[in-house]
Amino acid sequence: MTEPIRARPGELTADEVVDALDSGRRVLITVEVVGTEKEVALRRRGDVYYCDTPTTLHSHDTEEGIRACLEGHGYVSPEGSED
Repeated sequence: MTEPIRARPGELTADEVVDALDSGRRVLITVEVVGTEKEVALRRRGDVYYCDTPTTLHSHDTEEGIRACLEGHGYVSPEGSED
């Protein structure tokens, strides 16, 4: 099994995350929840993208759906941003 990609919010773009998920990789985003570090696990099975947060598991049937989730929760850097 391939090691997951580990990142913190904003370290990856939505394109990088979606490309990794589409190639079969898992992406783990370390977030802070009430002062404690937790991981958000992102993966894809078949045509469904999954976002497993510390409080809930939700799914997205489209690439647009997972992109909206990643951007809406601040897990990825804004597209077009320069470091």
